[in-house]
Amino acid sequence: MAKGEGKVVAQNKKARHDYTIVDTIEAGMVLTGTEIKSVRAARINLKDGFAQIKNGEAWLSNVHIAPYEEGNIWNQEPERRRKLLLHKKQIQKLEQETKGTGMTLVPLKVYLKDGYAKLLLGLAKGKHDYDKRESIKRREQNRDIARQMKNFNTR
Repeated sequence: MAKGEGKVVAQNKKARHDYTIVDTIEAGMVLTGTEIKSVRAARINLKDGFAQIKNGEAWLSNVHIAPYEEGNIWNQEPERRRKLLLHKKQIQKLEQETKGTGMTLVPLKVYLKDGYAKLLLGLAKGKHDYDKRESIKRREQNRDIARQMKNFNTR
């Protein structure tokens, strides 16, 4: 866990495979009472999620937070847009970096910090298929090297 990071509730493992993460930033999320209860129960899916800047505000879309089982009428729509809490300068910086450069904002993980749900947002550039194959090949080579070193050291 990184410094200051609390209990990790959900991770988007596919994001690191599909994107090259250039920078990360921590953001708060505006959630209702039943949504935060579902997040604490780890009933959140970041797989298809993305963030965008509209009218000087950051919004999180396509993140599925399952309805709280005991929430009945207070439950919200599972995939509604949620506002992200960032400083104005951070929003301006992200807007500048994503506008017209092929960069996007991808949710990497959700964790609880001091009782609040925080989102680690990644500024990412999409990988091509050959980049993905290259990173898989590099990872397998590193595993083989580590395996051979382990076998060599145990003799």
